[in-house]
Amino acid sequence: MNPLIVIPARLAATRLPEKPLADIAGRPMIAHVVDRGRESGLGPVVVATDEKRIGEAAEAAGAIAIMTRADHPSGSDRIAEALATFDPEGRHDVVVNMQGDLPTFDPATLAAALRPLEDPEVAITTLTAEISEEGERTNPNVVKVVGTPVAPDRLRALYFTRATAPYGEGPLFHHIGLYVYRRAALQRFVALPPGILERREKLEQLRALENGMRIDAMIVETVPLGVDTMADLERARAILAGEAE
Repeated sequence: MNPLIVIPARLAATRLPEKPLADIAGRPMIAHVVDRGRESGLGPVVVATDEKRIGEAAEAAGAIAIMTRADHPSGSDRIAEALATFDPEGRHDVVVNMQGDLPTFDPATLAAALRPLEDPEVAITTLTAEISEEGERTNPNVVKVVGTPVAPDRLRALYFTRATAPYGEGPLFHHIGLYVYRRAALQRFVALPPGILERREKLEQLRALENGMRIDAMIVETVPLGVDTMADLERARAILAGEAE
């Protein structure tokens, strides 16, 4: 495999405006996310954005900035445009969609997310962690993976939902929104129309399942800190300030 890491980033965030440029330990958040991608050693790091300031911050951190259209409906569409611009020859056959709000993400986890692609039946991979907090089991903002085990640390995803599922005794799994696509799978995915279940649950990954694409989820120990609110930002600042000391 020849992976490419692509980080989609835009300024429009209702809960935390201009989130990618938020200051953390003296640097914009996007710079820390670029650091995590580069530390993984998997391949080049591209930031796909429609905002010049984000592109400049990404390049200062050592990434390649690709300017994309402003009207993309999702990060997957933005990534697909950036991929076509950066690599029209098709040298990179695997694309890592790394979210731009994970400044404390463990770089080693990126490599783990690629492992299911050793199975040729797998089109897309993602991450999940067992839910340990009772309140998350019924929280619709915590997306759950319903899957069947194919290895001790891996599930084949059958469904993604905001509901409490599956029913009955047993663990529930919190979906972590990092994706690894085979290039052909990404191209197929963005060409498909939104699915009925995708629109109902407001979960883009259901489009793949509705169209017969296999998604496997690697089980990791903890859910990484995603920065969506000012409280999250303060937590990230405290974590990265401690590492810098």
